[in-house]
Amino acid sequence: MTALISGSLAYDTIMVFRDRFKNHVLPEQVHILNVSFLVEELRKEFGGCAGNIAYNLKLLGGEPLPVATVGADFSDYTDWMEKWGISQRFVRVLDDHYTAQAYITTDLDDNQITAFHPGAMGLAHIVDIPTDAGARIGIVAPNGRDGMLQHARQFKEAGIPFIFDPGQGLPLFDGDELLTMVDQATWVAVNDYESRLLEERIGQPVGELARRTQGLVVTKGAEGSHIYTDGRRIDIPPVKPSAVVDPTGCGDAYRAGLLFGLMRELDWETTGRIASLMGSIKVARHGTQNHHFSMDDFRAWYRDAFGADLNG
Repeated sequence: MTALISGSLAYDTIMVFRDRFKNHVLPEQVHILNVSFLVEELRKEFGGCAGNIAYNLKLLGGEPLPVATVGADFSDYTDWMEKWGISQRFVRVLDDHYTAQAYITTDLDDNQITAFHPGAMGLAHIVDIPTDAGARIGIVAPNGRDGMLQHARQFKEAGIPFIFDPGQGLPLFDGDELLTMVDQATWVAVNDYESRLLEERIGQPVGELARRTQGLVVTKGAEGSHIYTDGRRIDIPPVKPSAVVDPTGCGDAYRAGLLFGLMRELDWETTGRIASLMGSIKVARHGTQNHHFSMDDFRAWYRDAFGADLNG
C-alpha cells in the first residue's frame, strides 16, 4: 500500500557544546552579541518531516512516496533513500538551491540555538500532488507555506484522504487558512502545544475541531496521546522506551504509525498503539533515521507493551 508524503526533506547538522550558553552570554551585552562556541561533537543527519515519516513507514512495510523539493546538494540523501528503497519519483531537484538545512547547537542544559535555512523547501508548491500514483492515503506535513496550502487543496480535489499535520509550520497560517485545511483534511495530528495554538488561531476548542474531521490526534509526549473521534476521546497509553536518548523525530515516527494503521483500516485503539510504539522506538536512538527493526521485532514489542497480538 502506498502513501503520498508531502513535507520537507532536510539535512540536520547537530552540534553539542560541552558547556552552558549562559556562561558565555552576558545579558547586559546582548545588544553587541558576538559569541563563538567550540563544539567537540557534530553529527549530520538525514531529516525533514517527509523523509522521517517515509523512513518510518518503510520500516513498517508501507510504500511511501515523498512529495518534496530539494537542492543540488541532495546526492548523499539520494543514496540513503535508495539504500532503504524509498521512492524519489516525486522529489524535484532544484539545481540553483540548497536542500533545507537545520544547524542545531545544544548545551549541557539542553538549551538549543538553531539556524534554519529553508532553501528548496520554499518552492514545494511547484510539485503537484499526483493523482495517478495509486496512493490510498496521504499526509500534509510541515513544508513550504504555499506547498502546504496547495497540497491540502489538491488532496481534497483528488478525493485522497489525508492527515493534516501542521507541526512547526502552524505559525505560518492565520485562523481562516488553518480552518480551511482542517476542513479539507480527513484527519488532523498535532502535539499538545500545537493543539492549543490551533485552538487559539481558529477560535474553537479541540472537541469542536474534532467534529469537523474523522479523527483528531493530540500527542502528549511521555503522557501518551488522545484521539478524538465520533464524539469520544480514546486515550492511548505511552510505551516506556528502552532509553531516552533523543526525542527529535518522535512525532514523525508516530505519524508513520498512524498512516500504517489507517492504510490497513485498523481500529483507532490499535492504530494509536502502533503510533505510540513507533515514537518509543525512535526516542531510544540519536537522530531521526538511525533506528532499525524487522516486523517480527515490532510485533513482539507490541505484544510486550500492550499484552495483545498485533493483527493487521
